[in-house]
Amino acid sequence: MIKINRKLIDGVIARAKESPRLRMNHNFHAALDDPVQRLLNALEPWSYIRPHKHDTKEESFVLLRGTVLAVVFNDDGTIRDHCILSAANGNLGVELEENSFHMLTALESESVVFEIKEGPFVPHTEASSAPWAPPDGSPDAPAFLSMIFGLLGVFPKTQP
Repeated sequence: MIKINRKLIDGVIARAKESPRLRMNHNFHAALDDPVQRLLNALEPWSYIRPHKHDTKEESFVLLRGTVLAVVFNDDGTIRDHCILSAANGNLGVELEENSFHMLTALESESVVFEIKEGPFVPHTEASSAPWAPPDGSPDAPAFLSMIFGLLGVFPKTQP
C-alpha cells in the first residue's frame, strides 16, 4: 500500500523549494514506461511549465494542498479555459482533454496536485510544446506568466 500523507507531501514540497525549477515530482509508478503514470507534483509560485499538449492522452490533476492555476489554450495561444484549484473555492480537480495546450502554475507556496495520465512517459519536445510560449528556463518565462496572470486577473501571493 502506498500512503499519501503529510510527511510525504512535506518532503516533496521541501525538494520543490530547493529546485531551480520551483517544482518537484514524486512518482508512484515504478517505471517511465508503465501504462499509468501517477505522481505528486509540488509547485511553488512562479514555477513555469511551458504550455504543451499530449496528442493522445488525457491528464487529470487533483489538488491536495495550496492553490494552483490550470490553463487550457487554443492552438493560437489564446486562453480557452482556466480553473483555479483551491479548497476555498471548491474546485478540487480538473481533467484536461487530449491534444490541447495546457499549463499549471502555483498561486500559493506549498501547492501540490496528484497527477494521473496514461503512460508511457513521453518528455515534452519542441513538437509538443506551444510555439508561442517561451521554453522552460527562458528569461522570458516570468513575463509570459505575468501576461497570463494579468489576462485572468489572478496573481501568485509572492513575486519572483
